[in-house]
Amino acid sequence: MVTRGRELRNLRAVLGPVAAGMAVMAAAAAVLVPALGRGDRPPAPGPVETHGAQGTGRAAPAAAGCTPGTATRSLRPSPDDGPAVERIKKKGQLVVGVDQNTYRWGYRDPDTGQLEGFDIDLARAIAKDILGPDAKVVFQAVPTNQRIPALRQRTVDMVVRTMTINCARREQVAFSTAYFQAGQQVLAPKESSITAFDDSLRGKRVCTAAGSTGEAELSHRSHGAQVLTAPNQLDCLVRLQLGQADAVVTDSALAAAQAAQDPTVKLKGRPFTDESYGVAMNKDDPDLVRRVNKVLDDYRSGGEDSPWMRAYRKWLKADLPGISGPPAPQYSN
Repeated sequence: MVTRGRELRNLRAVLGPVAAGMAVMAAAAAVLVPALGRGDRPPAPGPVETHGAQGTGRAAPAAAGCTPGTATRSLRPSPDDGPAVERIKKKGQLVVGVDQNTYRWGYRDPDTGQLEGFDIDLARAIAKDILGPDAKVVFQAVPTNQRIPALRQRTVDMVVRTMTINCARREQVAFSTAYFQAGQQVLAPKESSITAFDDSLRGKRVCTAAGSTGEAELSHRSHGAQVLTAPNQLDCLVRLQLGQADAVVTDSALAAAQAAQDPTVKLKGRPFTDESYGVAMNKDDPDLVRRVNKVLDDYRSGGEDSPWMRAYRKWLKADLPGISGPPAPQYSN
């Protein structure tokens, strides 16, 4: 690992911070471990699956009574301890499923080796509220298509990983109120003939993360593209750079972060969906959902000086300017 670190520092000196940042992220995807702790190394990119021009055709069932307009409703906040919160306190640690490959959201700082980003800050705030100022957080690296299994099998207590709230997922897991608003968008080389999520994708190889909203959208309307799936969005960006894909479909927030890493690519067209990120939890943990919603209420409070706005300015504003604040919470009961 010492040799790898020296090589990456040399790349940074030769290529400059942006290009070297991409080399760091690509190299980070070359080593495999399942969990993240101090000194751990990132996982290897997984295999690409290829689907026909009509996409994968796979879609989870929608939650009964759920509609796009009501999907982001969640339980009203409460500071009370219930069985799930007490279980976490008894363990003395909060286990959070995160990403470690998404710049600005959840990624390894190449200089410190520590996890950083908007989602990481939020996860730490939740842990501090439940366990106190010296809270122990165990970050578990979870591929996109393993987020729901990790929650249902209780490998993690929650997932804070740019996870879109939708009716299909609410059939399987519980969500907090929304903490960020995004939408699906196309990322492609600047000189590409691809213009947006439209028929300019016909005959092109389009990569998206398995189990993601992008995969679901492409399964419904692929615009004649050949759909490729990989475990994580960073894998898609690497394949785009290697010429193994012509475009990536992912959340606009993630696409903006990837464009910030690689100046040869850009976002094409406008977001073609409306999506909200939420903290995901096991459906049998309603007290934890209420506790997380209480933390999110605190996180949003304070206007320009709120923890949410401070995190936005620190991590996201440079790539996603013009956002005035977090989405307003919606409650069901």
